[in-house]
Amino acid sequence: MVNGTQKLSRPPNPVLLRQYGFQIIQKLVPPETCDLLAVELTALMDQQSGHSRHKPGGVRNLLRLSPNVAVLAKAESISALLDELTGKTCFPVRAVFFDKTPDANWSVPWHQDLAIAVAARIETPGFGPWSVKDGILHTQPPMEVLEKMLTVRLHLDDCDANNGALKVIPSSHTRGEISAEAIAAITGAIQPFVCELPKGGALVMRPLLLHASSRSGNPDHRRVLHIEYATEELPNNLKWFDRQ
Repeated sequence: MVNGTQKLSRPPNPVLLRQYGFQIIQKLVPPETCDLLAVELTALMDQQSGHSRHKPGGVRNLLRLSPNVAVLAKAESISALLDELTGKTCFPVRAVFFDKTPDANWSVPWHQDLAIAVAARIETPGFGPWSVKDGILHTQPPMEVLEKMLTVRLHLDDCDANNGALKVIPSSHTRGEISAEAIAAITGAIQPFVCELPKGGALVMRPLLLHASSRSGNPDHRRVLHIEYATEELPNNLKWFDRQ
């Protein structure tokens, strides 16, 4: 069983989260927990890819596929951190594993995370468009839903600018949904912040924060466990797909 988090290197700061849309936690999970998760999730990713020559670079639906991830996502220390940052009780709704390697190396353009995974399609005002990813139904909810969500990106390896560390535009989460033209203008005018983190560290961010990553220039792994949290149930009998 994987469990355990460790004392934060600095206290959570709700003011900074509101102002900038993210906070870096240098020490959240012990290195030995990261190692256990990395082995399990890498094996799961290899199992899903089978004999394919094209490595997928990630695994979705981990709150269902990995009991260890489900336990960690609800660990007391992580829950306390998020509750303090939001002033509300948070619960995990989705977990994804990413790994950049020479066989699966990609860049991600500037974007916001606008879609959520739901259990079934129920036409509801403000929700849409709808799509299916890896067999799972997704929809874009109203901005007020996304504004209350938080994402924890737990790093299972050291991560710096040379191996695809996430870049963010501070305070961009306050602009609502940003058009492609506005994204180009904003990212061309504002210096991004590169979220370099040690193994066991975490980036806590709002989904609406503009973020991107470059291809890794390092042949080693860059493994990240991405866990999304909500503070409220969805309206009109819509259900989070992986509500824990």
